[in-house]
Amino acid sequence: MQRYPRDMTGYGATPPDPQWPDGARVAVQFVLNYEEGGENNILHGDAASEAFLSDIPGAAPWPGQRHWNMESIYDYGARAGFWRLHRLFTGADIPVTIYGVASALARSPVQVEAMKDAGWEIASHGLKWVEHRDMPEAEERAAIAEAIRLHTEVVGQAPRGWYTGRCSMNTVRLAAETGAFDYISDTYDDDLPHWMRVGERDQLIIPYTLEANDMRFATAPGYTTGRQFYQYLKDAFDVLYAEGEAGAPKMMSIGLHCRLIGRPGKLRGLQRFIKHIQKHDGVWWPRRIDIAEHWARTHPAVAKERPSQMDRATFVARFGGVFEHSPWIAERAHGLELGPAHDCAAGVHNALARMFRSASDVERMGVLTAHPDLAGKLAAAKRLTAESTAEQSSAGLDALTDAERARFTELNEAYVAKHGFPFIIAVRDHDKAGILAAFEARIANDTATEFATACAQVERIARLRLEDML
Repeated sequence: MQRYPRDMTGYGATPPDPQWPDGARVAVQFVLNYEEGGENNILHGDAASEAFLSDIPGAAPWPGQRHWNMESIYDYGARAGFWRLHRLFTGADIPVTIYGVASALARSPVQVEAMKDAGWEIASHGLKWVEHRDMPEAEERAAIAEAIRLHTEVVGQAPRGWYTGRCSMNTVRLAAETGAFDYISDTYDDDLPHWMRVGERDQLIIPYTLEANDMRFATAPGYTTGRQFYQYLKDAFDVLYAEGEAGAPKMMSIGLHCRLIGRPGKLRGLQRFIKHIQKHDGVWWPRRIDIAEHWARTHPAVAKERPSQMDRATFVARFGGVFEHSPWIAERAHGLELGPAHDCAAGVHNALARMFRSASDVERMGVLTAHPDLAGKLAAAKRLTAESTAEQSSAGLDALTDAERARFTELNEAYVAKHGFPFIIAVRDHDKAGILAAFEARIANDTATEFATACAQVERIARLRLEDML
């Protein structure tokens, strides 16, 4: 089996209505990353100093040494930036979610107390603010367990949300496997929460952001003034608010860091943005745990068929009859590179149709000749497949007058004599009169044109059948 694990379909063209509380048009969610004291530092047992997300241009790790300037920038976040942000959000009565690095929280008891007194959610941001991409799976699993333990000890309750940030390919799976989290945020793949199947568990994902994020003050290209940050946030909010007014509400995540947005010149942009959203009705500013609880109530995980995960026998048994009496199409389709994108009617149809299109003319002719005549002898003898019976019945072909039946019989015989296969049309797209008109028009086509037309109709019939199945 070739399987492609990425889900590039998501909700598609019709995302669900999140039904935010009080009919809110958009949910604006602020995250404050608390990493100060959890960053790379030889004091913390790391091999080198930190080099990520600071105001030092082109910073690089210093192996085996402390980096005084880098440390003092992180210290500013804890000593001054945090409190500036604390005053801003408590003054605006907007709750935030803290992404708290467990070891950083352990070194900041005063700030933790202030977070709790403000009613802020403290989610886990891992054990240490370090890179995980090359971390062995067993080591990362142990780090997640220790992060939960230390967080619980320091904060007084276990974290209900998780975000590593500098994650590995294993992070989401390992965090989900703990069963400890109401949500995980190590994705950037949507404007709405969604459920992800991890093993035997449905894990709620609340996507995060790296663009509506003050980290862009420390990266290139990025923001150089608070006004630029404000303008980007305002534009994003205005688009999402308009979508909400049009009936498709979304979620806007905003990522912040004490040592970055906590600087006065940068903070001004955030202040302007908060004033902007406060002018609008229908804005919900929850913590992430509030979103998680709402989504779990309103849009709980629903068990569904996952064709990409079926073994060959199950797949063929389920879809082998979609193309009339031609299970070989499903057999071949199962060997394609299937993934989450194929776990829907459009996806399965694409896989089956690819195998039909790439088959030889002889094989495709076999599919055409496997189709029954419209209102023919098999229908009269009730020997059609269940799918064909339902389809012909939907267009009234099971209740013909004697004259209509005689005309269909005459056309069937003439069509097969000319082209060598039965007349095929997706009857569910037409009524009886429309089918008869198409029959009378198409019988005059040359066989090559009619072969191509019939093949296209076979694909259409398969698509409609799959809509009923998935």
